[in-house]
Amino acid sequence: MEALTELCDIIAENPKQFSEKLAWICGRCPQTEWLLAESPRVSRSHLNAVLAVARIISKNPESTDNRAKSAVNDFLSAVPASFRRSFWPHSFPSQSISAFYCDFLSYLSSAADLSPDFATEVARFTGEVVIAAASCGGDGNGDGDPSISKAFLVALSQNFPSILQSDGDKLITMLLDQFVVSRAPLNSANSETSSAQSSPVSTNRYPSGKTEESSPGDGSTASSKSSSSVVVNGGSIVWKTGVDQLSFGFSEGSGGSNPVFRQQVASFEDESIESLEKQEIAFRLITHILEKVKVDSKLQDQVRFIAKRQLQSMSAFLKSRKRDWNEQGPVLKTRVNAKLSVYQAVAKMKIKSLVSLETDGKTSKRLVLETLALLLDAADACLTSVWRKMKACEELFGSLLSGIAKIAVERGGQPLRVLLIRLKPLVLAGCAQPDQGALLESVFKTSCEIIESGWSKDRAPVDTFIMGLASSIRERNDYEEQVDREKQVPAVQLNVIRLLADLNVAVKKPEVADMILPLFIESLEEGDASAPSFLRLQLLDAVSRIATLGFEKSYRETVVLMTRSYLSKLSTVGSVESKTSAPEGLSTVVSVESKTSAPEATTERIETLPAGFLTIANGLADTKLRSDYRHRLLSLCSDVGLAAESKSGGSGVDFLGPLLPAVAEICSDFDPTLDVEPSLLKLFRNLWFYIALFGLAPPILKAPTPAGKSTSNSANSGSMNAALQAVGGPYMWNTEWIIAVQRISQGTPPLVVSSVKWLEDELELNALHNPGSRRGNGNEKVASTQRLALSTALGGRVDVASMNTISGVKATYLLAVAFLEIIRFISNGGILNGDSSVSASRSAFSCVFEYLKTPNLTPAVSQCLTAIVHRSFETAVSWLEDRISLTGKDARNRELTTYAHACFLIKSMSQRDEHVRNISVNLLTQLRDKFPQVLWHSSCLDSLLFSVHDNTSSTVVNDPAWTAAVRSLYQKVVREWIIISLSYAPCTSQGLLQDKLCKANTWQRAQTTTDVVSLLSEIKIGTGKNEIWSGIRTANIPAVMAAAAAASGANLKVSESFNLEVLGTGVVSATVKCNHAGEIAGMRRLYNSIGGFQSGSAPSGFGGGLQRLISGAFSQAPQPEDDSFNEMLIARFVRLLQQFVNTAEKGGEVDKTQFRETCSQATALLLSNLGAESKTNVEGFSQLLRLLCWCPAYISTPDAMETGIFIWTWLVSAAPQLVSLVLAELVDAWIWTIDTKRGLFASDVRYSGPAAKLRPHLAPGEPEGSPESDPVDQIVAHRLWLGFLIDRFEVVRHNSTEQLLLLGRMLQRSTDLDWCFTRHPAAAGTFFSLMLLGLKFCSCQTQGNMQKFRSGLQLLEDRIYRTSLGWFAHQPEWYDVNIPNFCQSEALSVSVFVHFLSNELLDLSQSDSKGKPREIGNLIDVTDQYHPVWGEMDNYTVGKEKRRQLLLMLCQHEADRLDVWAQPISSKDSPYSRLKISSEKWTEHAKTAFSVDPRIALSLASRFPANAGVKSEVTQLVQTHIVDLRTIPQALPYFVTPKNVEEDSALLQQLPHWAACSITQALEFLTPAYKGHPRVMAYVLRVLESYPPDRVTFFMPQLVQSLRYDEGRLVEGYLLRATQRSDIFAHILIWHLQGESVQETPKEGAIDKNASFQEILPQVRQHIIDGFSPSALDMFTREFDFFDKVTSISGVLFPLPKEERRAGIRRELEKIEMQGDDLYLPTAPSKLVRGIRVDSGIPLQSAAKVPIMITFNVIDRDGDHNDVKPQACIFKVGDDCRQDVLALQVISLLRDIFQAVGLNLYLFPYGVLPTGDERGIIEVVPNTRSRSQMGETTDGGLYEIFQQDYGPVGSATFETARENFLISSAGYAVASLLLQPKDRHNGNLLFDDVGRLVHIDFGFILETSPGGNMRFESAHFKLSHEMTQLLDPSGVMKSKTWHQFVSLCVKGYLAARRYMDGIISTVQMMLDSGLPCFSRGDPIGNLRKRFHPEMSEREAAHFMIHVCTDAYNKWTTAGYDLIQYLQQGIEK
Repeated sequence: MEALTELCDIIAENPKQFSEKLAWICGRCPQTEWLLAESPRVSRSHLNAVLAVARIISKNPESTDNRAKSAVNDFLSAVPASFRRSFWPHSFPSQSISAFYCDFLSYLSSAADLSPDFATEVARFTGEVVIAAASCGGDGNGDGDPSISKAFLVALSQNFPSILQSDGDKLITMLLDQFVVSRAPLNSANSETSSAQSSPVSTNRYPSGKTEESSPGDGSTASSKSSSSVVVNGGSIVWKTGVDQLSFGFSEGSGGSNPVFRQQVASFEDESIESLEKQEIAFRLITHILEKVKVDSKLQDQVRFIAKRQLQSMSAFLKSRKRDWNEQGPVLKTRVNAKLSVYQAVAKMKIKSLVSLETDGKTSKRLVLETLALLLDAADACLTSVWRKMKACEELFGSLLSGIAKIAVERGGQPLRVLLIRLKPLVLAGCAQPDQGALLESVFKTSCEIIESGWSKDRAPVDTFIMGLASSIRERNDYEEQVDREKQVPAVQLNVIRLLADLNVAVKKPEVADMILPLFIESLEEGDASAPSFLRLQLLDAVSRIATLGFEKSYRETVVLMTRSYLSKLSTVGSVESKTSAPEGLSTVVSVESKTSAPEATTERIETLPAGFLTIANGLADTKLRSDYRHRLLSLCSDVGLAAESKSGGSGVDFLGPLLPAVAEICSDFDPTLDVEPSLLKLFRNLWFYIALFGLAPPILKAPTPAGKSTSNSANSGSMNAALQAVGGPYMWNTEWIIAVQRISQGTPPLVVSSVKWLEDELELNALHNPGSRRGNGNEKVASTQRLALSTALGGRVDVASMNTISGVKATYLLAVAFLEIIRFISNGGILNGDSSVSASRSAFSCVFEYLKTPNLTPAVSQCLTAIVHRSFETAVSWLEDRISLTGKDARNRELTTYAHACFLIKSMSQRDEHVRNISVNLLTQLRDKFPQVLWHSSCLDSLLFSVHDNTSSTVVNDPAWTAAVRSLYQKVVREWIIISLSYAPCTSQGLLQDKLCKANTWQRAQTTTDVVSLLSEIKIGTGKNEIWSGIRTANIPAVMAAAAAASGANLKVSESFNLEVLGTGVVSATVKCNHAGEIAGMRRLYNSIGGFQSGSAPSGFGGGLQRLISGAFSQAPQPEDDSFNEMLIARFVRLLQQFVNTAEKGGEVDKTQFRETCSQATALLLSNLGAESKTNVEGFSQLLRLLCWCPAYISTPDAMETGIFIWTWLVSAAPQLVSLVLAELVDAWIWTIDTKRGLFASDVRYSGPAAKLRPHLAPGEPEGSPESDPVDQIVAHRLWLGFLIDRFEVVRHNSTEQLLLLGRMLQRSTDLDWCFTRHPAAAGTFFSLMLLGLKFCSCQTQGNMQKFRSGLQLLEDRIYRTSLGWFAHQPEWYDVNIPNFCQSEALSVSVFVHFLSNELLDLSQSDSKGKPREIGNLIDVTDQYHPVWGEMDNYTVGKEKRRQLLLMLCQHEADRLDVWAQPISSKDSPYSRLKISSEKWTEHAKTAFSVDPRIALSLASRFPANAGVKSEVTQLVQTHIVDLRTIPQALPYFVTPKNVEEDSALLQQLPHWAACSITQALEFLTPAYKGHPRVMAYVLRVLESYPPDRVTFFMPQLVQSLRYDEGRLVEGYLLRATQRSDIFAHILIWHLQGESVQETPKEGAIDKNASFQEILPQVRQHIIDGFSPSALDMFTREFDFFDKVTSISGVLFPLPKEERRAGIRRELEKIEMQGDDLYLPTAPSKLVRGIRVDSGIPLQSAAKVPIMITFNVIDRDGDHNDVKPQACIFKVGDDCRQDVLALQVISLLRDIFQAVGLNLYLFPYGVLPTGDERGIIEVVPNTRSRSQMGETTDGGLYEIFQQDYGPVGSATFETARENFLISSAGYAVASLLLQPKDRHNGNLLFDDVGRLVHIDFGFILETSPGGNMRFESAHFKLSHEMTQLLDPSGVMKSKTWHQFVSLCVKGYLAARRYMDGIISTVQMMLDSGLPCFSRGDPIGNLRKRFHPEMSEREAAHFMIHVCTDAYNKWTTAGYDLIQYLQQGIEK
């Protein structure tokens, strides 16, 4: 219901905006037709909806939406139906029904009061509803429930809506008839007896035709008649007047003796409780009706008549006693309460009935007087009633007096005079009762109201009334006769005194004060000897209150009297101590001269007079009088202290202590920083001198000493120890004095009484310390004690021995200074009194430093003063630290206090005294280190940059040395300050600096500008090595530094290496901001000058710049007439920003310049209106602020995010009040990116990088489409964003719990247990930066302001650890982003996380070693419980430590990996390259990883493949928990092993349920090692079936080879099924089957196997053909016939001479016809053939064969069919192409890997397809020529050829060609290393037209080489001299291009290693194919060795570097080229 209530209030505020919501709620209300049904029943939702609609109307009754009003009126009209129980929901209790009625009618009446129209609508139904309710069940005929109708009437009596005028009379008549009048006839035989025996309301009907005026016996002439009889409808009623009823002859003491009285009590008992309740309801309703409408006069007379008779009976009722009643106990109490409530309702009805009477009419005056008499009689009876303690009686009395006051105030004149005459005895009677409580308060309140009103209307009777009351206190009482008993003061005197004081305060007239005050003073002076203390206390309180009114005469008389009285107490102190101990341990003395007894004198001195002083101090408002009173009170303290010192038997504590609260209050508004008169300053000094001397100050040591026995009564030892005890505690006096002393300290000026001599003449101080007093005895001993106390107060900073030169009195004085200055900081942190703002001028350090400025101080004094300063600082720091957990306003005050102290210390750096400057710097440094938030506070930075020189310029008088010293110190502090702030929060720091540079006055001070510029120009930050700070700081986090670059506004790429000049970028950005501010200001001025723009004609492009800002762009507050201008611009900016968002969402590119310009202008507009008082555009500005925060998140590009950070930094720097709003919006936007899966949170597989791109060949899973946008761009945007948030965290972590909780919300949502992050490798750095922020945030649990959230932070920490470990749940990947230094940033990000994690673990281990328990909240050592993050656990603490160690190890490895990737050719090893971990620890890591997530354990084994222990443990874990791992394909190798297959392990039974693996993994299971196990084969085929055939086609050679081992013909079955799904798959399969039909001489032992394989091939081929559909068969026939004809041309050419072969090719090609347009190139099914270029046929050279090259016209199957391109193919006959296919398969896999990881390496795996026995088709690499062909036309080497083809060295075209050659050479270097291709002569090296290298002809790979495998080419790849000339211009492997080449080689090799198993499986499947490359050695084993799986990443990098170095211009390479040239004529 609370949520619905909030929704209602929101709808009521914005009914148009939420009209749909309102309609929905109205729809939930019961409809009219339904309510009119015969027996409707509502539901709880109906009732809630009705209340909701009623609440909305009550908040906004003037709404034009009539649906709500109709719904409410419909329900109101149906209320009569609700009196049936069947109307309400089942089990709906009566209390709920009552509550519903109350709420409904409350809303209804509120709305009716606010809206006359709605009131009219409601009035139509009210009368009928009330009549129905009153009639319900009353006569027993209705079917309603009386209890329900009664509940309605009770609610109606509290909230009565409007009614029709015509319904008023009817309702009153009905109510009186139903509830007030009984139908039982009365016995008229004895009317008086009948009247006395029955209730006065037991009448049958009202008098007909006779009015109340005609009835005898009114109140004013009560004695003339005794009774009256009224005949109504045959009945008789005898009413007794009030006087008659009280004339039965009984008195207070004999109330129960009169039989008539007993009969009357019996008549009260005859009335039922229900009848009384009905009467109360009726009277209340009648009162409401009288208020709402005008009623018939006769009916009003009847109402008044009934009311009168009820009031007349009230006195008798009130005078009854408990013993008069038969009922007792709770029953009687209930009856009395009910009857009293009836009387209260009657009284209100009576008063309301007088409203319509004429003011001046004779009758009305009589009725008014009569009513006053009745009310006064009743009130008087209340005072003496036995029921007066009951709450109902108190309320009745209050109502009576309220009515009396209302009548008197409204009527005035005679009623007022009569009232004042009658009121006096009533007041005195009330005051005479000592225990009246609420009744007496009502008397006081009413009296004050009447006197306050009557003073201006008729003063004479008021004066008489006041003097009559005052005379009562002058009655003398012989107190002296009360010797043997306690003196009793009549209550009337005490209460009248208080009443008179209240009257003075209420009237606030000096005449009243002058009238009463003399009486009080006279009573005080005359009664001093014998008056009891209570009377004097009341009198003193009264005169004090009168003095606070500010009437000078009464004030001075009062203060003089009280001062004289207080001093008289002191002057009469004798020398004999009283035996009676005083309260609070104070000594009590006996007065010799006064007759006042000792206890009373003490009470007056300790309580009465101090309370009076305090009252005056509290109430006195006049500034002049407060100043006078302050002086008087301090003088009194000084006199008291001196007098107490002069008395040998007295203690100053007794006299000075009670005055301290008053002094504190009068000093509460005194500003100690103002110039103080010397006389007042001396009084302050004297006060603190005595506070120190008497030990009145609170303890100032942190740990007070244990309390000992009180020695306050001792004359010597107590005085000597008082100061010492005051220093260390415990406090021995009244604890209220502690607060008083603290408050006094805030208003005390520094006790420097002379500007010449810091201490006045010692004689003056000695005068304060009377040598004749008891403290004068043994002065040296006293001095020693004071010096010891001073040393203790200073915390031992100054030894006692060093103070020997300080006299005792000066020691006391210094102790007073120490107390004062330290207590200032203890009390409120050191903020002085003054204005409400907390600024540097309010810092208490301004007082402390005053003592240091005086010259010629003795060393000892100077040392003490310095110690006082440091002790004060320590106290301030302690105060701030103790309050770190505060929130809300208290936290804000704490922060303001911190900033005020920092600003003051900054300003103090310019003091003339070097000692003061050094102390300022020292304290400022400590404060900055303790509370880093001061680094980024605007006022602190203002003070730092500008205030120092402001101060120096005003005080320097030709002192160059001092100027230079100050400037040098200033520069040092500023530099250190800015460097530290930049190292923690570079974004915020730059934003603040820019904001300061934006200030116009910055540029008006030449000296300041010069200094600032010189300082800032020296400070540079960047992504390189930051020399300006050491160690790891927040700014070392790459994300933060990238954000800093964006915040600087400089035109920098966020991930490029940069060196940011703080000054240069600051000035540029400040100028840009000023320009935008100037544009807005200019547009506003123009708009106002011409009276506004027409729609759509807003000006744009206003120039300006810095000078415009100086002219006041920021300083001009917007005027009200600017609202339309603001509205126009807001609409424009909102529209533009929304357009940017729409463009981005549609996939368009946002213009970054325009976006930045728009955001900057919008920000300037927003900031320019911050000071506006107009709130008309608040919603517009809120929308604009939200868009500025959200747009960069919507667009999610690095450029947009740079703009976002720039404007966010601008906002939070220039408008600190918006920080929380901005951060809240950013957190919401961040969570939105989580929900929409963007950037860092793009958890969809297609955004996961290599893992998605390599599916399903090398990675498991269905192939995924390309992402809609570049995921890296969004990740980089998130990285920038995160850097800004980390920056903000560092700024707010110490001072804003609110903003910390916002960041906590973001972190909590980011670390949901369900993984929500992307798996893209490029996100590693950003991910771990976020985790670093999370750990930093959790480390705040040790901060005071986060203590209350400690449990939540510990849980968040577990979630962060869980999420961090989740990153390692997948195999390690690489990714190369085409952004400079991005990889370095990634590596550094993880390294910083590792550094933080290592330090955290180190801190924990150190805390353990010191024996300190680590608190884990309620999670410490939890056993056998379920943890919300970790699940079931044995021991939380142990498990947490293991997980931390595991995470640290994995992160160290990840940091090492990324470091290798970022710096592949670095010779330095990472600190984490070789982790020294024991085998037991590895096992523990594996178990821990598996317990968190089995995938982490699998990843662990993948990361450390050479670690046998890890692999063994993971294998065991997998096999133990195999059922839980079915969804993890990577677990297959751990239980699907040749050994388990051999043993037919039960583990293989899980394979039918296992998730699909990659195709290469499946191919491995087809090798002979797995022996065609049925379960394994079934799984493999299921995997292959799960992927589209076109994805499997790539591995067709391997699938064909698997037929060799397909004993169950399962593979054949899969192949046949796949051919049914894809024609192309079928065609490629047939060609490969034909290509395997090779007739070769089998080796011994392999005859049968190969023969069976050869037999299968044609069978499978035929089965495929037989399975073709007619259309598929037609396609097959046409495709194969076409290319068979082309291939057969080679045979036709063989007999022809070479010179005729080309013409022969043309003839044969002309014979071939195209049959259909769906023919495709067999080597590239995606290319459709559109024709043959008949003149393109070329016969090629070959030893015994005639290969031909033919060019086809082709189009892209899925592209533009009009885009026809040539594609040449070589058709070979007599050559086996299968080995080329295998080599190109590996090259194709490598190309896919390189592309997937983002490596810019070039490979061209051209198409090759064997189409038959030694027949095949080979694609020609387009636009290429071999190196040998290039040599035929040019004599030079590659270097010269490139210059010839691409231009001179250094030109763009040449360098592009060199770059292309480099990336292709590196790609083929990696491929060559793995494949080991030989025969690399220049004929097999091609170069395309852009300079890229392509290798062809892979006849010798792996273990084979030309020349009978002589392996002459010993280099792993060819890198000839001419190639190195291009790659390494330096010639010594030092050039940038060479390093780039080697880096690419290393990265390519590292990327290939990741997919080693897939590549090896692809090659291994061809092992039995008979290819030459498998003819010798161990090709598979050697291939695996070349991957070096045993090496770490860094070792593998070093290996690849060595390979490159070894290949560099190797002689065997040149030698082989020479051999080829000599043998084959191939150009070298």
